[in-house]
Amino acid sequence: MTVLLKDALKPNLIQTIENTPCFVHAGPFANIAHGNSSILADKIALKYSDYVVTEAGFGADCGAEKFFDIKCRTSGLIPDAVVIVCSIRALKAHSGRFKIVAGMPLDTCLEKEDIRAIEEGICNLEKQIENVSIFGIPVVVAVNRFSCDTDKEINFVNKKAKEFGAYDCCVSEVWAKGSKGGLELAKSVIKASKEKNNFKFLYPLDMSIKEKIKTIATRIYGARDVEYLPLAEEKIKIYTENGYDKLPVCMAKTHLSLSCDPNVKGRPLDFVFPIRDIRASIGAGFLYALCGTMQTMPGLPSHPVGEKIDIDEKGNIVGLS
Repeated sequence: MTVLLKDALKPNLIQTIENTPCFVHAGPFANIAHGNSSILADKIALKYSDYVVTEAGFGADCGAEKFFDIKCRTSGLIPDAVVIVCSIRALKAHSGRFKIVAGMPLDTCLEKEDIRAIEEGICNLEKQIENVSIFGIPVVVAVNRFSCDTDKEINFVNKKAKEFGAYDCCVSEVWAKGSKGGLELAKSVIKASKEKNNFKFLYPLDMSIKEKIKTIATRIYGARDVEYLPLAEEKIKIYTENGYDKLPVCMAKTHLSLSCDPNVKGRPLDFVFPIRDIRASIGAGFLYALCGTMQTMPGLPSHPVGEKIDIDEKGNIVGLS
């Protein structure tokens, strides 16, 4: 762990293909952790630029909620605007009519104009906009446009996003045109950042652990209620007795659904959210609840290479070869 952290604690400065600075630092996935870049990297960036874009990964139900309730509490920083990125094919996928398997070719129907599929799946975007709006921050929707997307589809999403409460909705073609493909989006974000900000946290820290979890599950995920397995009940009792109940809660859940079931798309309603365990990351400053069948570590061999890596008394890393 010392070897891993020795240099990892230093923000990693890289540059984009257009030679602009970019920090890549401490960004774990939001399905199992907080899913945000480090506060240190953000503060350095803010010293050297007029506008800083920082990531809160895996949707407004995972990354954004944790960004606000965990990261903003610790940093004392408040964002001026939020960009929700979506794509036409993702909205179609949330209709539940297409089977998508990681690593396999996409259903070719996703590349054909299909307003009906977008209509059926855009409820997910509606909820994501609603989730950010709960925190009082203006929202700009960025439609990551692919070559197969039609103007009719783009215009439909633009209209619906604004109806849902977005400050604006812009097409992003950065992947194809570089920064020129994001000019409209950048100008819109600058305008949104000057709007009145009514930022507020979702819950106060003096709430009980169960109250915090229920608030997140019902208000952000749309659950009707929460159920706790015996192990989770036992952990809540222990943490409360030791004074850890005043920490924020990081929900470990699938990023593929608003619910804990990755197969349920769109905007699920009237479901019970299961908590099977709650663990404590005291150094990091939060509790994390395991929702459903989440795995918190990738698969490793019986004897991973990390077992051979060490650091000597002079600070040299050994065992890499």
